[in-house]
Amino acid sequence: MSSTIREPIRIPLAMVVIRPAKIFDISEVMRIERESFREAYPRSIFLVFLENNPDTFLVAEYNGKAIGYVMAYLRPDWEGHIMSIAVDKDYRGNGIGSALLTEAIERLIKKGARYIGLEVRVSNEGAIRLYERFGFKKVKRIIGYYADGEDAYYMILPAEEWRGS
Repeated sequence: MSSTIREPIRIPLAMVVIRPAKIFDISEVMRIERESFREAYPRSIFLVFLENNPDTFLVAEYNGKAIGYVMAYLRPDWEGHIMSIAVDKDYRGNGIGSALLTEAIERLIKKGARYIGLEVRVSNEGAIRLYERFGFKKVKRIIGYYADGEDAYYMILPAEEWRGS
């Protein structure tokens, strides 16, 4: 049996709609989460997040299907926080992750975020490069942050340094 490597599906970014997530998106969001991360959140987290942060839990939709998502929220200390972001593996490389991140940052800043923070696996070089292109800086290494023992970088983007889309 031979394994075939599938090429990502190329689509025009203009045909992707970034919109608030709805309850009917949760199954697709969970599928994307499971294929993207070793440690996936349970369904209950997505449901609670959707209820509490309906304007900053966003999906990228193409042809009526959720193909990416970002979960972000504003903490009481005025930190906007990116909790999770992922794109369906078949649609990566189309700028969807950047579009989701841009929209999340802009919504958090409009809500009053003074800076945006996130954690990322130290081994996730692609995500780190994306965040650095957006202006995020590594401010600390969190030892053993993930359940498997891997460290995370905590990265921040001050709101006043956001260049916008």
